[in-house]
Parts: sequence; structure tokens; C-alpha cells
Amino acid sequence: MGFCKEDEDRNGLNYQIVPGPIIVGAGPSGLAVAACLQQNGVASLILERSDCIAPLWQRRTYDVLKLHLPKHLCELPLMNFPDHFPKYPSRYQFISYIESYANHFSIKPKFKQSVLRAEFDRISGFWSVQTHDFQYFSRWLIVATGENAEPVIPEIPGIEKFRGPVLHASGYKSGSEFTKQRVLVVGCGNSGMEVSLDLCRHNASPYMVVRNSVHILPREIMGVSTYSITTALLKWLPLKLVDKFLLMVANLTLGNTDKLGLRRPKTGPIELKTATGKTPVLDIGAFSQIKAGNIKVVEGVKEITETGAKFVDGQEKEFDSIILATGYKSNVPTWLKGSDLFAEDGMPKANYSNSSCKGESGLYAVGFSRRGLLGVSSDAVQIATQIANQWRRINQRNQAKETSIIL
Repeated sequence: MGFCKEDEDRNGLNYQIVPGPIIVGAGPSGLAVAACLQQNGVASLILERSDCIAPLWQRRTYDVLKLHLPKHLCELPLMNFPDHFPKYPSRYQFISYIESYANHFSIKPKFKQSVLRAEFDRISGFWSVQTHDFQYFSRWLIVATGENAEPVIPEIPGIEKFRGPVLHASGYKSGSEFTKQRVLVVGCGNSGMEVSLDLCRHNASPYMVVRNSVHILPREIMGVSTYSITTALLKWLPLKLVDKFLLMVANLTLGNTDKLGLRRPKTGPIELKTATGKTPVLDIGAFSQIKAGNIKVVEGVKEITETGAKFVDGQEKEFDSIILATGYKSNVPTWLKGSDLFAEDGMPKANYSNSSCKGESGLYAVGFSRRGLLGVSSDAVQIATQIANQWRRINQRNQAKETSIIL
């Protein structure tokens, strides 16, 4: 998709002048904004460091993963999920949807183009985007690398001593590889819970580290998505009142989680999500396994030993494998220079959280709203509309200049 003028400078470096926006990242966010731009008559160029679209979904997710929200809340703009897909599509179904989306809009990213540096040149008024073998120039730069670009690997004392395999959840595929093993799962978010549940189903013995407090909510309330109910209530009720309702329902359906080592934060789930971005766990079956004792909850790890781990409560246990379900982080600070839009943690600054993430000089961000796929569609539509308006004004000025020269 897109078009550009390609040439070679006097030093032998290939460069391209891109008339439309440069989009960094070919995940759902990048594809969505490219499709919206196309609908507005604006061509774009997507640069992707991997060799496929949506590499996080294709290469770094476990087999049993399903969308946490109903499919109608996770659709990309301009194209619905197939009617025959279930309410919560699987990882494989979502990948097929993404591939169909790219084919439908003829989106063809340039693969194996890892961005080393992107910087705005105030003299030329263009963004310079450098990869290993090319330098691209455009008036607009759209950052679509997302919140989950790089795995977070915590520093745990002694982990280098451990004799068994240690892997991040991004490298976990199936519990079938861990049958009859004692597995330490570090992390109790949605990934930690789902990996532990999958291990149970494959006759492994997971021990899940719960270092901090965590909110666990049922995925559905009387057959309706908890998120859908929450969104509807927030239109009419104060946030704190909605939080009280959610906690009441959670206590009725799940019981007192504190007794099982899963302490709830003092701040309500929606208020906490709004303030910190920390998402509550939507339970899909792990909690019943915790109650049954098949998933054992342990406190924070003090030290990893050659054969297991020592915990802060003084216990010591042996393990065959360790899985780090410790999440992901943005990698934007490693390559985007001189940005007014992003903070040091690679996320947009607080004053951009409720907008379409627009920075100075034609810089935009899509997919950083901390709302997952739900936030991608609205971001993409807004950004494409803004850039399309600028595109038309520039073309009108250029046409006026050409007309005046002819006259």
C-alpha cells in the first residue's frame, strides 16, 4: 500500500520520499489507521520490523488465548468480524480476521524494516525515519508500535542460577510442554491467570506468584460482558458507584478472594484502571482452580535457587520451570527522538490521554490508549480524518501554485 519516490544519495544510502504518512508498526493499530487513511484518499507506508503483520499475535501469544472482550468491541474500523465467529474469538480466528483485513484493503507493509531512529527536521519540515538500509522522509509520522512492543523481564535475584528453563509468557505456547512439571508462574494478571489455567489443563502443577493486590472480576454478569455493563453504567452513574457495583457482583460470584491470597486493592477496579492503566483480571476459569487448590498462590519471590525459589514468607520450593507472565512495555524511547508526545516510559504523556494522541509537527500515536483493541478504532478514525484534512489543504495549495505559474 502507498507510493513513494525512491533514490540513492551520494553516500550510497537508499532513501525514499513518502508523500503520505509513515506508519511504524503493522499490528492492528497500524493496519487500522492505514485502512482509514485509504478511505480518505491518502496513501501511506507501513514499516514493520518483523516479517509478518500482527507479529505479537502471530509469534508471541499462547495457543489458548481468546479475546477478553466480545468481538463487537474489538473490531477494526470499516470491517466486522465474520458472523460465524464466536462471541470471544480465539487467537487463530483473530489472526485470520487481521489477515483478511489487510487483504481487503490491499495493505502491504514493508517488512524487516526495524526503525533505528526517527526525528523531525525543522528545516525541511519532514520526519526522517531511518532503518538499517533505508532512510524515509514524510510530513507525517504515526507511531503504531503499541503498548506491548517488548517483554518486561524483571530482575529476580539468583535467576541466572536456575537449572531449568526460564521463559517469558511471550515464548509460552501450550501447557503440553510442561506436563507433570512444577511450574513457577511469576505474575497474576490476565496472562498469569490464563497460563496457570492452561498448565492445570495439561496436568502440570502451577504456583502463581501474587506479589501485589489484584482485582478479579467475572468476565460476564448474567451472560452479558462485564465490560459492556460497566461502560453502560458509567454513562449514568459516578465512577465510584460503578466500582461498588462491580465489587458487589464479584463478591457474590467469586467470594472473598483475600482468603486465597488474592488481596483486592483499596482503589476500585475502574478507578485504578483510569489512574494507572492496571487492568483488572477477567476470570475465565482460573479462579475455580485456585479455590480447588490446583493453582497454588504464593507470595513474592525473594530469591531463585538452582532448583527452585525462596519466598518472602520464608518458604522454599522446588520447580522444574519458570514462566515470567510479567507483561510488556513500549519501545518508543529507543528510536523516537525529540518527541513532545511521549514520556520516558514510552507512553503518551498524561495531557494526551483523552485525545487522538497528536503531537507537534505531524506526529501521531495510535493504540496507546490503555484500552486494548477497543481504543484502536476510535484513534485510527480520528487520526486519519485529521491527516486527510491536512493532505487536502496541501494539495490545494500546490495546485494553486501550479496554476499561478502557468498563468
